[in-house]
Amino acid sequence: MTVHVMLISPALNAALREARFDGDAPLDAAGAGRARSAAPAVPPADRQLRGPSERCAGTADALGLHAAPEPALGGWDMGRWSGRRLEEVSAAEPAAVSEWLTDPSAAPHGGESLLELCSRARRWLETPAPAGERGDHRVLAVVEPAVVRALIVGALALPPEAFWRLDVPPLTLTGLSGRSGRWNLRCGQPLAPAPGG
Repeated sequence: MTVHVMLISPALNAALREARFDGDAPLDAAGAGRARSAAPAVPPADRQLRGPSERCAGTADALGLHAAPEPALGGWDMGRWSGRRLEEVSAAEPAAVSEWLTDPSAAPHGGESLLELCSRARRWLETPAPAGERGDHRVLAVVEPAVVRALIVGALALPPEAFWRLDVPPLTLTGLSGRSGRWNLRCGQPLAPAPGG
């Protein structure tokens, strides 16, 4: 069986614009409008999932999906840094931020380390299709950019440091196809509105 995992990064909201650590917040009007305009470009899937954040829920709704929340696809747990701006934390705790950026096993914020995030993503990727399914299976998931990056690292068995070199813009589609241990990557493509839309 070949599994096609299609990952959509959520639309912009105030937390993303302000570079906040996993600052979960609903979509603003502009983000919701962009997601609605991209809805015709969303590919069909056998299963539709989403991360549990408000941003993922709002994006999935605006895209017209009936996506079930999947806790294993939750955003990066940033502990006590959640909701704070990167600039603010860097000024208050420069050594902790440096450690977080250079040591994949570090979690100075008290949440998940990069290694833990990538491990969680890889475990989910091992079992995205129901047991006993034959033929191609298509899973579509609206997930936070950090989760897209962690899934790519896990799928391609990249060193964890590669996480920091992957950019995932809002409302882009990233595809992984294959099966456990052998994945191909189709890099993020913008979800463009339908012609004339």
